[in-house]
Amino acid sequence: MIDEMNLRIGTRGSKLAMTQSEWVKGRIEARHSDLHVELVRIKTTGDKILDSPLTKIGGKGLFVKEIEEALLSKRIDLAVHSMKDVPVVLPEGLILSTFPEREDPRDAFLSIRYRGLEQLPLGARVGTGSLRRSAQLLHIRPDLELAPMRGNVDTRLGKLEAGEYEAVILAVSGLKRLGLDDRISQTLPMDKLLPAIGQGALGLEVRQKDERTIRLIDFLNHRETEITVKAERAFLKELEGGCQVPLGAFCRAENGQLHLEGMVAEVDGSRVLRDQVTGTEEEAEGMGIILARKLLTAGADEILDRIYGRS
Repeated sequence: MIDEMNLRIGTRGSKLAMTQSEWVKGRIEARHSDLHVELVRIKTTGDKILDSPLTKIGGKGLFVKEIEEALLSKRIDLAVHSMKDVPVVLPEGLILSTFPEREDPRDAFLSIRYRGLEQLPLGARVGTGSLRRSAQLLHIRPDLELAPMRGNVDTRLGKLEAGEYEAVILAVSGLKRLGLDDRISQTLPMDKLLPAIGQGALGLEVRQKDERTIRLIDFLNHRETEITVKAERAFLKELEGGCQVPLGAFCRAENGQLHLEGMVAEVDGSRVLRDQVTGTEEEAEGMGIILARKLLTAGADEILDRIYGRS
């Protein structure tokens, strides 16, 4: 039985996930002063397996599966996700109802000794757990040694400070939410590194028929974030992409128009295909499909077939 005075938020236990969920909790409590909001920590498969790259163990769904199971079994009422971790196909009965305003979606270059990517010496070792980042970096600097890296933000920063890497690449949004943006040496422009789908955005997932929770959190929805993230996710869905594929996209709204740019790359960075489309808010998801098909025609189909072993 649902207690009308309580709301349970499911979250991963990492410092960043807790910070994001605490922010959502605080906003809900400020809006609904009579409501008791509880955070429920849930350990996901992605949190348990830290010694293998995501590409080897299953990709995006590893960070949401157990949380979604808790939603479906009504142990929690709401889940707070980083949108870049959420697969494009949700379990039946669940929806992403609310998208708070997006934080800076760009990637950050962090280094103890170097101010930016251009200053790195030949053969420098750079840590990243993302094929998207490594492929784009290798396209710019094929001399770099890209080393896989897992773990939370503190773990990654610790490895940088220990001298395991000359630099690491992290999301600006996570660093800002943790109050660590002073550690950023360079914010990488999108013409160099296109972000992951949904990077910088949060998504609040609920049971589709839970009108009470949907109504309670609706005030947090940021229309522009919702529309632009949906365009990016339509692009991802059409490409049938996952963590095994170096791809990225970013959609921005400007003067009543949407501008969506997307990228698919070879794993080694030897080839990067980029294109863009423009349209209206009503065309957001259609734009994602059109852009994906443009890149497939331009050769992304060959890259995907090779990565998935279909050729």
